[in-house]
Amino acid sequence: MRMPTHIGIIPDGNRRWAQEKGLGKEEGYNSGLRPGVELFKLCQEVGIKELTYYGFTMDNTKRPSIQTLAFTKACIDAVNILSKEDASLLVIGNTDSPMFPKELESYTTRKAFGEGKTKVNFLVNYGWHWDLSKASVNDSSSKDNIMQNLYSYDISRIDLIIRWGGRRRLSGFLPVQSVYSDFYVVDDYWPNFQSKHLFEALEWYDKQDVTLGG
Repeated sequence: MRMPTHIGIIPDGNRRWAQEKGLGKEEGYNSGLRPGVELFKLCQEVGIKELTYYGFTMDNTKRPSIQTLAFTKACIDAVNILSKEDASLLVIGNTDSPMFPKELESYTTRKAFGEGKTKVNFLVNYGWHWDLSKASVNDSSSKDNIMQNLYSYDISRIDLIIRWGGRRRLSGFLPVQSVYSDFYVVDDYWPNFQSKHLFEALEWYDKQDVTLGG
């Protein structure tokens, strides 16, 4: 099977999952921690070299404060949990904003834990417009130089993006790294994650014709 090197994860559906269970919307985020760890371990087992999780965006912080506090805490907890695994962790987001959690500032430079086998990136208080703001629109230099002008320059090109929750959109997810990504949608909420979701996505990816525009 042809395997992707780098998978992007959009873990959507937390709020809808909570509502269907009669819970407050904010109660869905903590239930996304278990899936995140399980997915990481499965990807490590099958040899995925890099994972990027979409934590929350700058636009997400416009939501009610009870939700903002909940998804911020979930991101902090997720990073702390994976710091106990064999992972090389990096958090990318607008640290100049008060919405960026101070607890994660030390991770804005990549840190290796254990053997650091798998690169894991978290997008926290991320905005595509913020990410691109360092790159001049008039820059006619090579694509490699443009990459170096991104805040997310240390995140490589993404082969496969998997989005849970049934929605068919990227929501501003790393626009440069995603330019040639294959996009797979899971019609189930992120807290309902099952290993088959990943394996079905990998089987689908294996059948795609990857040309990178050529």
